[in-house]
Amino acid sequence: MTLVTPAPQGASSLARAFPTGFRFGVATAAYQIEGASNRDGRGDAIWDAFARIPGAVVGGEDGSRACEHYDRYRDDVALMRELGVDTYRFSTSWARVQPDGRTANAQGLDFYSRLVDELLAAGITPWLTLYHWDLPQALEEAGGWPARDTAYRFRDYALAVHDVLGDRIEHWTTLNEPWCSAFLGYLSGEHAPGRQEPQASLDAAHHLLLGHGLTIQALRERDAALKLGVTLNMTVPDPVDPSHPGDVDAARRIDAQHNRLFIDPIVRGAYPSDLIDDLTALELSLPVEEGDLAIIGSPIEALGINYYHGGALSDQPDPSAGLSTAAPSERPKLSPFPAAEGVHWHSRQLPTTAMGWEVQPEGLTRLLNRVHTDYTKDAGIELYVTENGAAYTDVVEADGSVNDVERAAFLEAHLAAVLDAIDAGTPVHGYFYWSLMDNYEWAWGYDKRFGLVRVDYETQERTIKASGMRYRQIIADRAIAAG
Repeated sequence: MTLVTPAPQGASSLARAFPTGFRFGVATAAYQIEGASNRDGRGDAIWDAFARIPGAVVGGEDGSRACEHYDRYRDDVALMRELGVDTYRFSTSWARVQPDGRTANAQGLDFYSRLVDELLAAGITPWLTLYHWDLPQALEEAGGWPARDTAYRFRDYALAVHDVLGDRIEHWTTLNEPWCSAFLGYLSGEHAPGRQEPQASLDAAHHLLLGHGLTIQALRERDAALKLGVTLNMTVPDPVDPSHPGDVDAARRIDAQHNRLFIDPIVRGAYPSDLIDDLTALELSLPVEEGDLAIIGSPIEALGINYYHGGALSDQPDPSAGLSTAAPSERPKLSPFPAAEGVHWHSRQLPTTAMGWEVQPEGLTRLLNRVHTDYTKDAGIELYVTENGAAYTDVVEADGSVNDVERAAFLEAHLAAVLDAIDAGTPVHGYFYWSLMDNYEWAWGYDKRFGLVRVDYETQERTIKASGMRYRQIIADRAIAAG
């Protein structure tokens, strides 16, 4: 592993400097910003179909217009340049690239080619994510991720993207948050495609990982110089009472089903034995075939961590009613954990965002240190924070400005948490704020805003918020104030 070394301190001894080479970026996802859902050959994704189901999305909203990034991408790249970010993490839409899940669409690929050229001309490094939840509806109708064949279709899709963009993109991420794709999509029913089938959710989890491994192998064969990786959303599960065995076991079960189910086979080539035992007790299983785990464990160069909050777990209900992170859409939902009956989330009485998520920066430090120590250090994998951000209720002032002091404080506190991890010996190589701009927030519709840039959804006018200006200053200084 190439370690990131500290940069020289600036003039102020009160500043905490970021390491030389540390990447400052922003992140988006295709379905959340592009719009143009029926143009230039794009087919339906599972989110298009899901949003048509009454009660599936708050307000019945969809991504058909979103932020009109498909038409306004040059303006959005100019905004990134104004913010000073050096890297842009974006996703290609599988439904735009292969509308039927199999056949390449030249017009869709041309859009991403033009976007990449615009980024490079602006001096911004493109960081590509191949899958951010927009499975072609045609493949869902053929079985979706619970069907093993989808993993092979994913590999072929990745190669179709590489055919066009491989000459200009070095950094390739296979999956974004496969936990969400598998368990919010096929167990809880909160996300597309809205199925509620415990065994299908585990089949989906395994086949997502298999698709990841197949794609890593195929891209590596194409070009050994590519920087390949995956992005996992991970949590910090703590027992409410570390001396109570029931709370300790509750935290263990969530750690197994949320974190280790994905990171263990990717880095260690095996599923956690305690998870297998939990599933077996419920007559559930992962559909592993001979050779699968060797494919899933194909070496990677980069691991992205998405972190928003941790969790305090118990086998007893929270007398203060606890926490829920589910969108308030009308469709009934199940727990997204197939083996977590009797597990309860407790409030830590911390400040919360507009999503109801507790603000816990120190959890990010602990998570990064744990992942480095237990996984990436010995494997020679570079560690990045590929998503971190907050929704707040923004107020537009009379002059059009947005003084989002809470989001700016959230940003700085979590960048400080990254520096705390670096100071503890964990080489973190970059941070990507979620998100560049307000966008379609999945089952929440347009109800929540995460952006550094405000989007007026009626006029599509973009306005850099105070948090964006603060991020611009941090990037320019390559430092934050000492706490």
